[in-house]
Amino acid sequence: MDWDLIWKAILIVVVGTFLLRIAGRKSISQMTLTETVIMISIGSLLIQPVADKNIWVTFIIGAILVFTLIIMEFLQVKGDLFENLITGKSKVLIENGNLNEKNLKKVRLTVDQLEMNLRQKSVSKISDVKWATLEPNGQVGFILKEEAQPVTKKEFQLLLTQIQQTMQNLVPTENNQEKSTKQDIFSEIEKEDHSETPPEKLL
Repeated sequence: MDWDLIWKAILIVVVGTFLLRIAGRKSISQMTLTETVIMISIGSLLIQPVADKNIWVTFIIGAILVFTLIIMEFLQVKGDLFENLITGKSKVLIENGNLNEKNLKKVRLTVDQLEMNLRQKSVSKISDVKWATLEPNGQVGFILKEEAQPVTKKEFQLLLTQIQQTMQNLVPTENNQEKSTKQDIFSEIEKEDHSETPPEKLL
């Protein structure tokens, strides 16, 4: 058994996990172009020692790649210029229910592809979308028009409270009128008179 390959494989997993942990926790769908390139490079690089390449040189190169990624992310935080150059900005695809054809051409996205993204997020009509943007990580973000937005639990509870208050304001007026015409049997003692005339046989 080649023990050299075994310890190399174990070391590759340990160091590779450590490097990727430093690089970030984003999933593939959330990565920017730079992050995707770095991750693919690290994945390809880590397997090289098994092909009799120097394992320590591989780890050093991997560390340099991760360090480069961190520097590029730091530059994006420092200024919009670097963010525009490295990551790019969001592009408006839909505005008030109308397609922005110019931006769709820029990002090379067809209407069918856009509709597919919207369908996956339970949007049935483009005309219901107030804003839709293509984010730097490739995801489509959107906000619906007010009339197309689903009712939230808070809005439903508020509506229910208003209905209950309206019902309470209507129903008691009838009950109060009935109660005002009738006196209870204790008030009859104080007034020494019946609110309703009892049957003659019982007088």
